[in-house]
Amino acid sequence: MDIRNAVVLVTGANRGLGRALVDAFRSAGAKKIYAAARDPSSIDAGGGVVPLALDVTSPDSIAVAARTCCDVNVLVNNAGIAQGGQLFSDEGEDKARAEMEVNLFGPWRTTRAFAATLEANGGGAVVNVLSVLSWLSMPGSATYCLSKSAAWSLTNGLRNDLAGQGTQVTAVHVGLMDTDMAAGFDAPKISPREVAEQVVRAVQDGSPEVLADNTSRMVKSSLSGAQAAYLAPPGRE
Repeated sequence: MDIRNAVVLVTGANRGLGRALVDAFRSAGAKKIYAAARDPSSIDAGGGVVPLALDVTSPDSIAVAARTCCDVNVLVNNAGIAQGGQLFSDEGEDKARAEMEVNLFGPWRTTRAFAATLEANGGGAVVNVLSVLSWLSMPGSATYCLSKSAAWSLTNGLRNDLAGQGTQVTAVHVGLMDTDMAAGFDAPKISPREVAEQVVRAVQDGSPEVLADNTSRMVKSSLSGAQAAYLAPPGRE
């Protein structure tokens, strides 16, 4: 896909990876970028960037965005939350529901709303920002892992359902990034800029998957083995 002809919509674009994605698509020469967030005043506009009010948990908000942005041919489902929910905590189910609303149903609703627009504009692309935790469950964030695992399955389903209209679907898996969400973790982190640049290349090349860092590549490669990463108790080799 020629990024110079792309009209891109990035959800959760006001910080972290979302902001880096806006910058990366702009640097690659995208024709227009809708930078979406619940509060569009939090968006750094300019240089072909159009702030857009969008709450991915609100079907009405999504419908308005789809009617307004009828020129989109690249949809990047980046908005996400992490509540730190544990499966046996009193608040675990509530945190899981909140994460599912944003991390699973958000991309599902948004992609459905924009599918006809993508088809009308030549097929285009959908990018779903997932996580290495699509394949692992960590005790301190088990509900988040659950939502990302479901979102990975959703992404695979969307790839099947949108293939007939020529829409490429790309899953992005990454471990720790240097963002607010990972601020409490003392471990090596990849920069959002590096991940965003990989995403832009994947859209250009039509790649179905981005394994953005060594952690995601290692975990993915282990999945078919007897010592798959998801089978190892946390903190043990």
